[in-house]
Amino acid sequence: MSTKQVVFKKLSRDKSVGIYMGKRDFVDHCDFVEPVDGVVIVDPKLLQGKKAFVVLCCTFRYGRDDDDNVLGIKFCRELHRSSQQVFPPLLDRERNVHTGLQEKLLHKLGCNAYPFFFEFPDNLPCSVALQPAPTDVGKKCAVEFEVKAFCAKGHDDKVQKRSSVSLAIRKVQYAPERGGAPPSVELSREFGASEKALHVEACLEKQTYYHGEPIGVHVNISNGSSKTVKNIIVMVEQVANVVLYSNDSYAETVATVETPDTVESGASLQATYTILPLLANNRKQRGIALDGKLKHEDTNLASSSIVKDGVLPEVLGILVSYRLLVKLVVGGSDEELVFQDFRRGDLKGVADNADEGSASPAEP
Repeated sequence: MSTKQVVFKKLSRDKSVGIYMGKRDFVDHCDFVEPVDGVVIVDPKLLQGKKAFVVLCCTFRYGRDDDDNVLGIKFCRELHRSSQQVFPPLLDRERNVHTGLQEKLLHKLGCNAYPFFFEFPDNLPCSVALQPAPTDVGKKCAVEFEVKAFCAKGHDDKVQKRSSVSLAIRKVQYAPERGGAPPSVELSREFGASEKALHVEACLEKQTYYHGEPIGVHVNISNGSSKTVKNIIVMVEQVANVVLYSNDSYAETVATVETPDTVESGASLQATYTILPLLANNRKQRGIALDGKLKHEDTNLASSSIVKDGVLPEVLGILVSYRLLVKLVVGGSDEELVFQDFRRGDLKGVADNADEGSASPAEP
């Protein structure tokens, strides 16, 4: 049974140029990044002697996007820009080998279709969009990617909006499984009237978790104190730091499990608590980071940022990490255990978009 190929297309207002692509999510596998490929279609009659270009652009935006920004708090920095002239085609840049999708599109669209191909530099960040906090109404903070096609007499000439078209894309992170010991932490707390301490150990099952995958937290409590543990709270907190242009930092709880378990003085407890951070449970929460967002398409909580060797963290724009907290309510006081940050990569199998939570095709 054949699978229908989804094609995303968008034409300029004057119909002089258009973009056709087979997908809008491109996965960074750490050791390589999926290239961006597609086809640009032109109408030579409408070009009126102009040339056609296609551009891959990565931009960091911070501040308000509207024209009424009287305070002037707006920042836009282009992190990467690469361009190709597709019409008339340059012989020295013409690729003799096309991808399967390009072959199909070129055959279907005819002689006025021209392929394009981009490779991501190794130091580019992944797509991240920060939902503004209530105090930041109207503010935008995001790392965005787009493919833009336009016609002009020269590459540096002013581009008319009616003769250009942009299609937003995403660069998403996929973190491979890592070996080594899983994260763990232990803490002892002594109370003035107790001869022995309250001892708590907590650990995860592994280092890397994927979107939609439950996290099992193993908790071992040995209560030698005279106090009673009234209940146990497990939380996952997302930390987003804006490291380019601003020092803004957001720390938001994205999942909470509160149990009625108690541990009397002299008793012990061994339990496993399951927690599942999902965007579906945080739709109305502001100040959380997402894996970028495309129109008509769902997304996930942002993956943990992976800083590659030789890449400055500031270049990534927004750094995202997660930490797990285990809180014990003991005799009217709170005792907290905080794990080291642990990575959450993109959904396992995201390359084939087969699992729940993967990016689904958007409307053309």
